Amino acid sequence: MIRLRCVRPTQAWIALLFALLISMTNVEGAMAGESVERRYAEGQVWTFRARAGEEGATLLINRIEQDPRLGEIYHISVFGVRLDNPRAPGGVTTDLAHFPVSRATLDKSCLELQGVREPNPEYLRGYGEWREVFDAGRAGVFDIPVADIVGIVQSAIAKRTAQ
Repeated sequence: MIRLRCVRPTQAWIALLFALLISMTNVEGAMAGESVERRYAEGQVWTFRARAGEEGATLLINRIEQDPRLGEIYHISVFGVRLDNPRAPGGVTTDLAHFPVSRATLDKSCLELQGVREPNPEYLRGYGEWREVFDAGRAGVFDIPVADIVGIVQSAIAKRTAQ
């Protein structure tokens, strides 16, 4: 015969149960990518929330700089997108060499760390041009999701080819 004993909840048990529930909520949030403190580093390759049809796209963090006004500036390259571009070989641009972005951009965009690799040497040209106008006070950084930046580039290409 099995005997069951009734246990009265004590303050200690209630506190323990409450702590357990809170920790479970934090684990679920971390799995869903909510409120997770990510540590970004040069050379990291991330998948990101991409536009429809570009779900396999990745971004590479080429360089991280500190700016006294803006804080961390991340210089990224984007791979695996699809931009209609009559001036590109085959009429499509798939890689974008350089975007200066904020941590907020990465936090809004990054999904899963894929690995680490060397910086994309192609970013240096765009970085040099950006650096020149940034130092002159005429450029900044993006703080919108990467997918939106790609959309802006697509719109700019469409306007340029329409002219």
